[in-house]
Order: sequence, then structure tokens, then C-alpha cells
Amino acid sequence: MASQWLVSGGKRRRAAASRERFASQSGEFQTVFPIARSLRAHPATVPSLRRPTAARPPHPAGRSSERPAQSAGSRCHHGRVQIDSARRTTVVVAALGTLLATLSACGTAGPGPARGHAAQGAAHGRGAQGPAPSSAPTTDPTRVPGVGPRLHRRIPADSRQVVAVYGEDEHSADSRVVLYTRQGTHWRPAGSWPAHNGRKGWTTDHHEGDQRSPVGVFTLSDAGGVLADPGSGLPYDRDERAYAPPPQWDAAHRHDFDYVIAIDYNRVKGTPPKDATRPWGADRGGGIWLHMDHGSGTSACVSVSRQAMESLLRTLDPARDPVVVMGDRASLSAG
Repeated sequence: MASQWLVSGGKRRRAAASRERFASQSGEFQTVFPIARSLRAHPATVPSLRRPTAARPPHPAGRSSERPAQSAGSRCHHGRVQIDSARRTTVVVAALGTLLATLSACGTAGPGPARGHAAQGAAHGRGAQGPAPSSAPTTDPTRVPGVGPRLHRRIPADSRQVVAVYGEDEHSADSRVVLYTRQGTHWRPAGSWPAHNGRKGWTTDHHEGDQRSPVGVFTLSDAGGVLADPGSGLPYDRDERAYAPPPQWDAAHRHDFDYVIAIDYNRVKGTPPKDATRPWGADRGGGIWLHMDHGSGTSACVSVSRQAMESLLRTLDPARDPVVVMGDRASLSAG
């Protein structure tokens, strides 16, 4: 009986101990569960208890379309900074350039003639002192336009008629003929026509067969042609056979020599254009005339329209000592 009581007492003590442990654990659970519920509802209130976020692996290079939007925005912002900086730099440079240009143009605005490059600066920097003069070069009316001092000195002092032949280029067959007459000390244009010269252009050392027209100043003293005299002021030699083009020439050349004016290059003045005498020798060429145009370059002559030839024949006057000044524009204007 006593042993049974001892066993029953031990069971009761173990049961009581179990109840105490359960009660203690229940209290702890009651304390922890509200905190857990609070964390679930408001996780930011206790940051130290939040689970750390794993770092993302670096993005592979060369895939800009897949990069985070924030990175792209940063790049755009950086680009805007660079562009804005470049724009500010451009504005500053432009303003500085304008200032320098203004300063460089002001120094020649004072009285007195400007020379050389200073004259060009003065032409663009008059400002409030008045309108700038024209930048186009002025023409001295006492000189034939486009003819430099070297060739101008070769025009006879008594000459009052000049036929100027302006070649487009040293190697071009295109040119323009302008007739000038001198009135007092001034040269004035009296006619202008498109023209052709040697097929290969111009030369200062003409030789037979080079197909280049000679550059220089030559007198004009004799005329002639297949057709009857149209009222020429120069001695006129009509010869239908002598001035007829060779039969093997193309049809386009059949009227080349209907009217001709001899250019006194390597020939005897006062003789008909058909005269074949060559004072400087045959190698230097000759038979160089003003004649009617066929639409392209010549062997060495200068060709113009029939209307131009008739006008020249009727205007040129031996008493006014007519000359031709001919060459490409660069050679004509050389000093």
C-alpha cells in the first residue's frame, strides 16, 4: 500500500512539472507570436530583423538594351551634361570669334587710303562711319579691262581700237571677243561675242601644228574672204578659190573663211591674208586669222559668228591703228 502511494505521488509530481513547463512555454509563445505578427504587418519597423537582399550579379557588357533603366537614365543624364557643356563652349568660342573679327576690322576705318590686305579689311569694317565700298575690283577706264601691265605696254600709243580675246583657260578652246574703242583716254566696250580659239588652248611659244593660239598683242591690217566685201574699213581681198576650205574638210567648215581678218603674227603686213610668207620661218606657224565660227576649237585662229565678223569688218579702221590682244585670262592679266 505504501509503495503504491509513493508511485502515485511521483506521477503527480511529474505531471505537475509538465504542467509548469507547458505554462512557461505558452507564455513565451504568447509573447513571440504578437511580435511575429507585427513584423509581418510592418516589416520596415525593425530593419535589423529583415532578411538581407542578395546582390545581383554584374550585367554582361555589350548588352545595353538589357541594362537596368536607372543605369540608362544615368547615362542619359551624363550625356546631357556633356552636350550642355559642349553647347556652352561653342557659344563662348563663337562670341570670341565675333569679337576678334570686329576688332580686326576696326583698325583700318580711319581716314586715308588703305593698301594691300588692309584695304580688304577696311572694305568690311566701316560700321557706323558709312556703307562699305563694293568688294568688286574697280576698273581703270584708261586701261583695257583684264589686261595686265606687261601686255598693256605693247598696245601702240596711237591705237584707238582693241579687239580683246579672253580665253577661258590655258587649255580651253572657249573664249570671248570684246571690241573696245578709245574715246579720249578711256576705253569703252563697243561689242562682245562668244568665240573659240585653238583646240588645245593657248601658248606663249606657238609652233606649227600645236593647235594652240599665240598669246600676245598683234596688229590688224588686212582682210578678205570668199564673200564680197561687206563694207570693210580694212583692205579687203575677195578670192573665192584661195579662201575656200579644202574639199576634204567636214561640211561644218565650209563657211569658215567667208570672212577673214589677218592677225599679224609671222606675216607681212599690207599683203592679203592668203599670202603665205613667214618672216620667222615656217616652224613658227602662220595664217592665223579671225574668221567665222564652226562651233568648236580651231587650229590656232580665233572664230566668231558671221554677225560678229561683219561688225568687226565694218568697224575696224586702219586710221585708228587696230590691234588684237589675245590669250587666256591668266596670261592676259599677268603683270
